[in-house]
Amino acid sequence: MDSGPGWELWRTFDAVMRAGSLSGAARALGLTQPTAGRHIAELEATLGAGALFTRSARGLQPTETALALASEAEAMAAAAAALVRTASAPADAVTGVVRISASEVIGAEVLPPILAALRAKHSGLMIELLLTNAPSDLLRRDADLAIRMTEPRQQALLVKPVGRIRLGFYAHREYLARAASIDSAADLGRHGIIGFDRDAASIRSVEAAWPDLPTFALRTDNQLAQIALIRAGCGIGVMQDPIAHRDPALISVLPETFHAHLPVWIAMHEDLRSTRRMRLVFDALVSGMTAYIRAGSERPQ
Repeated sequence: MDSGPGWELWRTFDAVMRAGSLSGAARALGLTQPTAGRHIAELEATLGAGALFTRSARGLQPTETALALASEAEAMAAAAAALVRTASAPADAVTGVVRISASEVIGAEVLPPILAALRAKHSGLMIELLLTNAPSDLLRRDADLAIRMTEPRQQALLVKPVGRIRLGFYAHREYLARAASIDSAADLGRHGIIGFDRDAASIRSVEAAWPDLPTFALRTDNQLAQIALIRAGCGIGVMQDPIAHRDPALISVLPETFHAHLPVWIAMHEDLRSTRRMRLVFDALVSGMTAYIRAGSERPQ
């Protein structure tokens, strides 16, 4: 009985979907470009549904058939990667691979010292860090553990709330020294406000929290870039208090008027709780994020 296309073909299909070219997919998978091309041709022939990609000046463009198959191929790729991680060490060992999903800001600004301390104690751990502002699907095993800013609603997850990160408006002292004084929210109209560009959901969240905020003068959807702009003295923007408090040159702007809180949860699939390395990393994230939130509650003197 024909069992359909093998995983090798689907893996190449998923890689082409991600890379947008045969050459990019081949590099990602360690294949030659002709081999990747043969895999796609064989998959098309086996499925009998016509072409999966068309060529254009921008590379390979997926057809409607390819787009319909993409989510299932992604799920297969995630499951295969999870199998590799699971097999990387015995369940009772403090070695092997653990994949963590976190937002860009948490991953770049908060997790490095937490992971450094963890690896100093357990050098056999191998950490994969997935930085995305979209929630990873832990049931599909896109990641083993996740740091979430929205409460996980999926069943079969082990979830631990760790507190709320305070957000505030900040600017570099050099910017404030050369800019107009700020005594009330009305004064912000004379300043460069740093915010989002095309991320509609984030723009709505900011507008809901601070409806009187002026139009953004410096716009980017990359939150790490927003932080960099604030640090460079480009204007006023939102930062997590614990991050801002590390830099004495950053000054809180109208803290009583412009502040909000970002709740934090640590989550993993409940089936992983018996895997020692997963539980150890879960506990380290809970401890580290709790300490981060607590340490940021007051600016160091």
